[in-house]
Amino acid sequence: MPEPEYLKAPSAPAAADPAVARRVSEMLEAIDRDGLDAVRAYSRELDGWDPPRFEVTRSQVAAAADAIGSELARSIAFAQEQVRGFARLQRATLTDFETETLPGVFLGQRQIPVAAVGAYCPAGRVPMLAAPFMTVLVAKAAGVETVIACTPPRGGELHAPTLHAIATSGADRIFALGGVQALAAMAFGLLDGADRSPPAPVDMLVGPGNAFVAEAKRQLFGRVGIDLLAGPSEVAVIADETADPELVAADLLAQAEHGPTSPAVLITTSRALGEAVLAEVERQLSELDASDHGAPGGPAGETPRMAWRDHGTVMVARDREHAAQLSDAVAIEHLEVHAADEAWYLDRLRNYGSLFVGSRATVAFSDKAIGTNHTLPTGRAARYTGGLSVAKFLKTVTYQRIDSDAGVQAVAPHVAEISRADLMPAHEATATRRLRRLRGR
Repeated sequence: MPEPEYLKAPSAPAAADPAVARRVSEMLEAIDRDGLDAVRAYSRELDGWDPPRFEVTRSQVAAAADAIGSELARSIAFAQEQVRGFARLQRATLTDFETETLPGVFLGQRQIPVAAVGAYCPAGRVPMLAAPFMTVLVAKAAGVETVIACTPPRGGELHAPTLHAIATSGADRIFALGGVQALAAMAFGLLDGADRSPPAPVDMLVGPGNAFVAEAKRQLFGRVGIDLLAGPSEVAVIADETADPELVAADLLAQAEHGPTSPAVLITTSRALGEAVLAEVERQLSELDASDHGAPGGPAGETPRMAWRDHGTVMVARDREHAAQLSDAVAIEHLEVHAADEAWYLDRLRNYGSLFVGSRATVAFSDKAIGTNHTLPTGRAARYTGGLSVAKFLKTVTYQRIDSDAGVQAVAPHVAEISRADLMPAHEATATRRLRRLRGR
């Protein structure tokens, strides 16, 4: 693949901090050893939070519903309905079947939901109200019997919109607990109930979070299942000369807003478009700084500016095939196409978490409300996996049954022959003993 022309290259490669892994390992070991006492100690230390019980009560859920405005409540309900509808359509494509492959030999497949899921729903620097839609609600659409959710306190209290989003997404139980200690408590079965017995350890952990949460999921994987290992949010835009530089720049900055290590990549077949987007990014960053919507800790443009400075990229491709090759090599989480031949790209592109076709479709729509799941692979993992969906909450299992001697006669001789070649006489005997019984009849 030819090298592109770089109008802007990233200045700081993203790297994992080994101190995070060490700290998480220490915390998990302490919690596994000392149980709820360690969970409480870390909650006090890290969040200043030590309530009599971590479980959220029904009255707290009701108070959260009363505290949010009617417009936000309607928007949450709208987004939930879109996500639920798409999840149900996905579920309908995952079917059970049984078929007779040889006389008397029946092979089958079943879709069995995971029994218990723990969903982490962050509420930190920027709340993510859609996280429960993508985790709690989709798990329920898949048929998961028990979904518990943990959400951290925010400023010493529960964040009402997040709590309402979790409750209305269908969580069976909700706990006010954050960070590594929350994931460990769900995985180890250490949560204390308000008016019911503590929940059992979950079978699977899902949901976004900071570097410590992601590392905890990585270290807990195997003891429990996980959705995926998600790093900083990513976006790439493929654009040709017909693209609108203002919209391209806005969409790049929207994902850069997630954090200072979020990559934002433009792949364009037009050098003029690339230069126009570079200028537009700077203009919009200044516009964000001048706005009154700054996140806690600084101007609204501060985080996306850091991300764009260190992890922003603008590449000029030779043609659309070269652009597609570059995109597949990047294997980005969110991929937008702003080009005249969008249908060609839809058919050609292979490696992405979710694709946004045409300038009307922006990542923020999927992040919040359009219906597709926003929990997606990062760090080039889109080369080999998709994102979270109802399928992740289902175990696709197989079975086989033989209801005639003809079925045994059809399979057993070949099993015996292969077992002999494998030098596995006990395997061979399971086949030959059955054949001898047939001959003795």
